[in-house]
Amino acid sequence: MEQYIAPFMGYLADHKRLSAATLECYQRDVEQFIGYLREREIVEPVQITKAGVKLYFSTLSKAGKAPATIARSSVSLRAFFQYLQQERFVDHDPGHWIESPRVDKSPPQTLTVEEVDLLLDMPDTSQASGLRDRAMMELLYATGIRVSELIALNVQDVDTTMRYVRCSGGKERIIPMSTVTAHWIQQYLRESRPLLSGESTVEVLFTNARGDRLTRQGFWKIVKKYGKEAGIEADITPHMLRHSFAVHLLEGGADVKSVQEMLGHTDMVTVQMYLSKTKPNLKSVYEAFHPRARSQTSKSPAE
Repeated sequence: MEQYIAPFMGYLADHKRLSAATLECYQRDVEQFIGYLREREIVEPVQITKAGVKLYFSTLSKAGKAPATIARSSVSLRAFFQYLQQERFVDHDPGHWIESPRVDKSPPQTLTVEEVDLLLDMPDTSQASGLRDRAMMELLYATGIRVSELIALNVQDVDTTMRYVRCSGGKERIIPMSTVTAHWIQQYLRESRPLLSGESTVEVLFTNARGDRLTRQGFWKIVKKYGKEAGIEADITPHMLRHSFAVHLLEGGADVKSVQEMLGHTDMVTVQMYLSKTKPNLKSVYEAFHPRARSQTSKSPAE
């Protein structure tokens, strides 16, 4: 059944507005499912049965896969089955047999402002790669863009004079950046990028030592390395900087709608989960700003 993967991915790329990272997940989920079928000598879509689909997801659960991973796989396979039916490779949609697990969205892990400062100070900016790393992490934290969007940036997508970045990896949007971030991007473009890109004429913003576009895996290793050097106990990931961007904005008083727009989320519920990370701060905000709370001399009605 491997012959159906490439045309399916082509269909998604042509008809769905999905990021490169999401497309990778779809392909990985479908390949895993087809590998499972191959082991059971199922080689054609018409051989897929309700019992087989249910057994596959039961196998994922027994293997210890997280509910979020299983839920994502169910979405990928539903799209795959719909494609097979649309192209008349099957006369029914096996996706009707998929039962998505309930996924309780827990608040995302974030760093404190102090931990972010420590992390950003780790790169040796006297080195070309260190200056690039500092500029990348500064931009990620300053704008909250996804890692896939960060590595997809070209030089013309960043304006350090007007201080904004144009992001088009998913939902196209323009996001402001701080003066500090603009400074690091300018320094990187002036001092580091020419050394890393060499004679390459490609307009990639962040390159590796060969002048090629830096990969998601490459940046993941970079952040892990500096997190370890900084002694941060959390299992730090690049996405934690995006989460921290959102939570720190909300803690500073930003409204949810604005944060949603900068993150590029279409679902308000997705953004509101960040609010649970800010709730411990609500009492101090109340005590600092509510006139009744500020009145230290006010007495209770019982007195």
